[in-house]
Amino acid sequence: MPNFNGFTSSETFTAVPDSFFRHLLTEIEDADELKVTLHALWRVAHMEGDVHLLRERDFAGVVPNAAAALEKAVRRGTLIRVAREPAVYYFLNSPRGRAAAESLRSGKLDPESLPASIPPVERPNAFKLYEENIGPLTPLIADALKDAEKTYSEAWVAEALEIAVKRNKRNWRYVEAILKRWKEEGHAQKQDKRDAQKSSRKYTEGEFAEYLKRD
Repeated sequence: MPNFNGFTSSETFTAVPDSFFRHLLTEIEDADELKVTLHALWRVAHMEGDVHLLRERDFAGVVPNAAAALEKAVRRGTLIRVAREPAVYYFLNSPRGRAAAESLRSGKLDPESLPASIPPVERPNAFKLYEENIGPLTPLIADALKDAEKTYSEAWVAEALEIAVKRNKRNWRYVEAILKRWKEEGHAQKQDKRDAQKSSRKYTEGEFAEYLKRD
């Protein structure tokens, strides 16, 4: 059995309904059914948008026979299955999942218009990112990173660091300026492609121009 190196401080967390621990954890005896149930909770918790839809291929590699495990979860009532040729779709049996499943059955929802479900990836730790791409982690910078993670979230800090590295502007003030802009005007990741070009000009021509000239 391979050893697990432990959880890290850079991980995101998945919300699991209390009813899972009160009922399902003791009721589900089949390990494969338990795995697909937990996998569905994990995938759905990290999906954006109003419709959280899964396909059988989203469970590939989780268990040897995903179809059989999914069938058990559907019979138990933890998942809802809707067949619509040529595919089969799965939803959590939650208020949102039930509403989406009904929309699919009635033809109001076109599943192929939805983006494919992408599993969440573990983001690099902000401290590690800083040391590997910007410079030594001094006590002052370490405190600034901690404060920023409390104010903006660890994911935002890591993303802002990545932007600074891509633009070859490897200083904390530039990273902090990006974070302040996101807080005031909205996270750049939520904007569409047209806004992305506008945001790029802000970094080079607007408030951040002075930081581009520093190094």
